[in-house]
Amino acid sequence: MSLQVIGAGFGRTGTRSLKEALEMLGLTPCHHMMEVFLHPEQAAFWDRAAQGEKMNWDEMFSSYKSACDWPSCSFYTELMAQYPNAKVILSLRDSQSWFKSVSNTIMPAMRKRQTGPDGKPIGPGLPGIFGPLLIGEKTFGNDFSEAHMIGVYERHNAQVKRTVAADRLLVFEAADGWEPLCKFLGLKVPDAPYPKMNTTDEFQARAGLRPAAH
Repeated sequence: MSLQVIGAGFGRTGTRSLKEALEMLGLTPCHHMMEVFLHPEQAAFWDRAAQGEKMNWDEMFSSYKSACDWPSCSFYTELMAQYPNAKVILSLRDSQSWFKSVSNTIMPAMRKRQTGPDGKPIGPGLPGIFGPLLIGEKTFGNDFSEAHMIGVYERHNAQVKRTVAADRLLVFEAADGWEPLCKFLGLKVPDAPYPKMNTTDEFQARAGLRPAAH
């Protein structure tokens, strides 16, 4: 098995819904940050990748058919080279909406965690060190201001559009639904609504930041 779809879009651009959609289309399993929570042993791989080691991508993706979200989106160019037949999806949303969603959900995972006397991180967070290193430091330079983060986000999206061949790339928003996604992948539209998952309210409820809706 090798990757057939590479997600190049940052987290909080509908990537959890995209994961579900790709799996509904048979491109399962799809790697997403939630996979690292489900399989914390993966953190060691991503820690090495975040530190700039030359990676054997098959070590991580031999059992996956698709990938989206962080941490894999940070390595979309390397994955494109490793899997030359894979198609690329750039998931997008409005810049201000994206920043607001990040601020209300995954922002703590981007920041360097405090450590105790033993040097181990304190409190909840991603396993390993790759989150603050890869996302907070290497992607955003530890500057979490709105103007800076939106600038990084928009430059990343522009670079993907500029560097990925048009016939290999789908620029996609969740509101677009099944039609463009299935046409791009050459797959039949499922007899089900396009998924809508991991909204800000759902994320906050799961993280204990607010009561779950009933």
